[in-house]
Amino acid sequence: MAVTVETLDKLERKITLTLPMNSIQSEVETRLKRLARTVKMDGFRPGKVPMNVVAQRYGYSVHYEVMNDKVGEAFFVAANEAKLRVAGQPRISEVEGATEGEMAFDAIFEVYPEVKIADLSTATVEKLEAEVSEDAIDKTVEILRKQRRSFAQRGMDQAATDGDRVTIDFEGKIDGEPFDGGKASDFQFLVGEGQMLKEFEDAVRGMKSGESKTFPLNFPAEYHGKDVAGKQADFMVTVKKIEAAHLPEVNEALAKSLGIGDATVEGLRSDIRKNLEREVKSRLMSRNKQAVMDALVAVAELDLPNSSVQSEVDRMIEGARAELKSRGIKDADKAPIPDDAFRPQAERRVRLGLVVAELVRANDLQAKPEQIKTHIEELASSYEKPADVVRWYHSDNRRMAEVEAIVIENNVTEHVLSRAQVTTKAVSFDELMAQQA
Repeated sequence: MAVTVETLDKLERKITLTLPMNSIQSEVETRLKRLARTVKMDGFRPGKVPMNVVAQRYGYSVHYEVMNDKVGEAFFVAANEAKLRVAGQPRISEVEGATEGEMAFDAIFEVYPEVKIADLSTATVEKLEAEVSEDAIDKTVEILRKQRRSFAQRGMDQAATDGDRVTIDFEGKIDGEPFDGGKASDFQFLVGEGQMLKEFEDAVRGMKSGESKTFPLNFPAEYHGKDVAGKQADFMVTVKKIEAAHLPEVNEALAKSLGIGDATVEGLRSDIRKNLEREVKSRLMSRNKQAVMDALVAVAELDLPNSSVQSEVDRMIEGARAELKSRGIKDADKAPIPDDAFRPQAERRVRLGLVVAELVRANDLQAKPEQIKTHIEELASSYEKPADVVRWYHSDNRRMAEVEAIVIENNVTEHVLSRAQVTTKAVSFDELMAQQA
């Protein structure tokens, strides 16, 4: 049948659907008869409830169900007939004045936009590069040593210095009044490692066991404790014990304790290099992928379907509420979160999703089975039992879908980088590690 599609806005369309009333009534009667065979009602044996009683009890709900199904089917057929790519769910309302024996409905909905991607040779991308230096390996070795350090108590006449573990009692007051979290006994921290505010560490550094000191401390304006943020407190601290750190030697014993197969210093450094190179590759891929996506958005033209954006906003709000609930926030599921808080991010996600989908379709960038297999094997290679990890991925369709999405993004990244105007920028290992992916 011919379907008339009316354009209401850039992406908004309207189709009028007509349904014969006799087909609706026939389906309602069929479903009521089917229901009567199994329905249970007081005073009647199963399957013996009179049809008029079943119709009286369930007629409205069955009629509503049939109407939804019939209208949905009619819309699906009409949209396919008109070759429309529908975005989101249609808004359907009954139309007055339908032809006798028929019911008419208006279905208002959005369609996916046409995505125009400019010549990728006009896109500009800054690609980051980084290497694992010997210095980076040295720093990692030091971290591993610190993780396995032991402590020995210092003499009473020795002052606390960076790297020492101190045990203290302290109490803070603001305007002479104690405050929540401002007092502790037998509290331990490592001097010089940023575990305490700088003014606190500076006060304790140089103190000896048994000494007490009072000092002022200014809480930063952005301090996580809102009750004390931006305020000045007076602290009294007593050092009860000072312990000097002892780091293990870099030798075969350390390598063996870390489970290195080749339990030598060279084997340890080789293993560290391999792990750091894997991390560098992952972070570079993430950063460069983000740069590619930014470039894609910049060279693409499209209108955004409001329904898709709103669905993404709703999903993000639900995610935020779930996060609040995981933190123990009371009534997190009812937390008032305005749409505007997530709309810009939702619009970007929808825009990027549509652009990437069009690029994938037009250039055959779908994930190939061998690519998915290679990616999973690469992920599994850093674990003790890679085969178990591979099976873990293959046992869950959701996990496999996530891997497929990553591979597609990698294909898109490589495709764009091979065509865009790319400039490379070398960054240090420390700079790359400090950046949020």
